[in-house]
Amino acid sequence: MELNRVIAALFFALVLARVDLSTCYVMKGSVTCLDCQRHHDFSGIKVLVKCDQVKKLAVATTQADGSFKTNLPSDTQHSSAHLNCLAKLLGGPDQLYAYRKNVVSGIVKAGDGSSYTISTPLSFSTTCPSSVKGENNGEFGAFKTVDLPLPPEWGLAPSSYYVPFIPIIGIP
Repeated sequence: MELNRVIAALFFALVLARVDLSTCYVMKGSVTCLDCQRHHDFSGIKVLVKCDQVKKLAVATTQADGSFKTNLPSDTQHSSAHLNCLAKLLGGPDQLYAYRKNVVSGIVKAGDGSSYTISTPLSFSTTCPSSVKGENNGEFGAFKTVDLPLPPEWGLAPSSYYVPFIPIIGIP
């Protein structure tokens, strides 16, 4: 009879040792596409979650409807409830284009009080936005390459490689 009590006490202690009593905070959110057709498959897009003073990161993968859910990262010393957390759109199986202001969002307590959500929408495009394209046949940027004519006998690289850098030599 005494042996059964000892075994039961050891089993109970073993169960308690395996239980992690830390609190997990769930964060739910979604991503949106600015130029996608209806019923676009958003699955596979990665969202990174990072909190201040916490070394761990959390990565969530979106479902087909663009929603994602993850636990906020936390250390045993700090509580994630009082930390400043951010969610960042990392990328997906296809090329995504996004403005910097739409890639990162703060994390705030949701209306129900039991979970967290993103404060601003994480949005992207599947094609390059027209405001980023240049005026010249859709090329990026407005910079023109300056290539000064150099004699080929000199054996130098094209001048566009070193014209922006002019060293100052010989000043006493």
